[in-house]
Amino acid sequence: MNYTIDKVLAGVTVEEAEPRVREALAAKGFGVLTEINVKETLKKKLGEDVAPYKILGACKPEMAHKAMMAEPKIGAMLPCNVILRTVENGTEVSAIDPLASMSAVENPALMGIATDVKNLLTEVIVDL
Repeated sequence: MNYTIDKVLAGVTVEEAEPRVREALAAKGFGVLTEINVKETLKKKLGEDVAPYKILGACKPEMAHKAMMAEPKIGAMLPCNVILRTVENGTEVSAIDPLASMSAVENPALMGIATDVKNLLTEVIVDL
């Protein structure tokens, strides 16, 4: 099962892609709540050098609220992570597929919400 929505931005670095990703998320009503620079963290904690890799924790408050009302513990699976990572020809941007992640929770009320969020995240990725 594919669990991400992906697009490669050819010839673009992670640093160049990040503002574009943040703007595309904002255009669909998402804010970035968390940010993890995996490259820096692995260097600092393990002394490992890896290619640029960043995780942005995106949230659309209305949708998060609906999900929490349908399933109070769903916060353990939020926010929607979007990763930016260096690949051979540029930067790959991948967003979580909420249908894949929410399928682990046996609550049919979440599927409509997850579908709406997936559609929005797909538009974000396509718009890049």
